[in-house]
Amino acid sequence: MDSVIRGLVIYIFLLIIFKISGKRTLHEASTFDLVLLLIIAETTQQAMLGEDFSMINSFILITTLVFLDIVLSFIKQKSKNADKILDGTPTILVDNGKLLKDRMDKVRVDQGDILESARKLQGLESLQQVKYAILEKDGSISIIPQAE
Repeated sequence: MDSVIRGLVIYIFLLIIFKISGKRTLHEASTFDLVLLLIIAETTQQAMLGEDFSMINSFILITTLVFLDIVLSFIKQKSKNADKILDGTPTILVDNGKLLKDRMDKVRVDQGDILESARKLQGLESLQQVKYAILEKDGSISIIPQAE
């Protein structure tokens, strides 16, 4: 039972840490981010299992974490507030070609990120061609071009 409690605590802790780190961290993982995630995985494995490395303990822990994930998804479906807290909401970063710096600073996105998405998704070359740039809940940036 100790590993179940440890697993629940680690799960909630990681949810909070990744929420604080921001959406962009999860969407565009760099080599540094991958190494960090591998280290986090190893560290959490040790923290959750403690001294009991048996297969039964692992099965119980995996089942607990999957069940918790299912419960959270059910809660998000039933409660818009819980969904906003756990997954956030889309954020408009560019409005009619104008950068909304306060929002960009809050979500740690720079002009280069927006222009990169504009080029990749719409083939746009400048901010003046962007009607809206929206940071989505999954960390991607959607681009809506200006009408021609």
